[in-house]
Amino acid sequence: MDTYFAPPERASEEELAAEISFVSRNPVMTGLLHSISGLIAILNVQRQVISINDAFLRMLGVDDPSRMLGLRPGEVVQCIHAHDEPAGCGTTKFCSTCGAAIAIVTSLGEDKPAKRICALTSKRGDRTVDITLLVRTQPIRLENRRFLLLFLQDITQQQQMAALERVFFHDVNNMLNMLVGASELLVETSPSELAGTVHKASLRLYNEVAIQRCLSQNESGIYLPMWQEITTEEILEELRAFFASHPVAQDKRLEFEKKGPTVSFKTDISLILRVLCNMITNALEASEKDGVVKIWVEHENESVSFCVWNLGEIPRDVCERIFQRNFSTKEQAGRGVGTYSIKLFGEDILGGQVGFTTSGEEGTIFRFTTHV
Repeated sequence: MDTYFAPPERASEEELAAEISFVSRNPVMTGLLHSISGLIAILNVQRQVISINDAFLRMLGVDDPSRMLGLRPGEVVQCIHAHDEPAGCGTTKFCSTCGAAIAIVTSLGEDKPAKRICALTSKRGDRTVDITLLVRTQPIRLENRRFLLLFLQDITQQQQMAALERVFFHDVNNMLNMLVGASELLVETSPSELAGTVHKASLRLYNEVAIQRCLSQNESGIYLPMWQEITTEEILEELRAFFASHPVAQDKRLEFEKKGPTVSFKTDISLILRVLCNMITNALEASEKDGVVKIWVEHENESVSFCVWNLGEIPRDVCERIFQRNFSTKEQAGRGVGTYSIKLFGEDILGGQVGFTTSGEEGTIFRFTTHV
């Protein structure tokens, strides 16, 4: 029997029945199937399913597990290539590049765990759907019998979102490069206040997209700061303008207090504004109607601190996790990035320090401190 990749042989009916019976009576195997969440199947050395958990059956829309026994993984998930060759899944010309087939063959051949991503096209009635699975395999030996644990996780949506993000940022960056270039040419050929404003805004927008890309890529994101000289007063003016008509400031009062001399220092303007805007937004959201949020700057030795105060107190249990990514006291999806980004950008990229104090008597003060 021919094959393009994995061995084509299957267990005989008697061997398969004996393996199914052994697994069904073994407390270790049954315990694994019932205690571990996710999609799990147990394979024999011929890559045939001899047991499968309920979650896997529900995903397949199958009530009778016996229909799946003896099949190979591609046949179970209805891969469109599973029957291209007489020996079935693992033996077709497509299988040598299949993540699931590679992981299974690697584990059986080298007797060690393996992990791969499997992109497959599956039949669903009269239509086909593209599915991406994270495949993990783990060899196991019981009473001198070899089996393979197969763990599957459907990551189709995550992969699609990641692909859309890459395409989005790629296309937007191309458009922004054109916009920045055109605005630079406009400043050179027709200098005016309006041309300068357009060029400045295009640079800010370019940097903002870079910041968003960094956030979307978790810890793997890379953002290279654009260091510029700026004064504390210029930063405060930017903040005044930003929140002058911001919806979050409606029915609240922002007070910018003058507490020291104007200080000049180097920073990434887009990044420090992102940090401070998030600090102020959080303070405004934590304030009642007609509440006051105060902003001021403290200068001491070779450092400058931007401070944001509001009257509210942060509960002790929230304090412990306030800078944790995706943690939020609000229920809406997508929350929990603001305070995380304050820490990420303020400390990891700008090299400053972010902290806060909170109490029922004194309220809450967030500080971002950086060198001058």
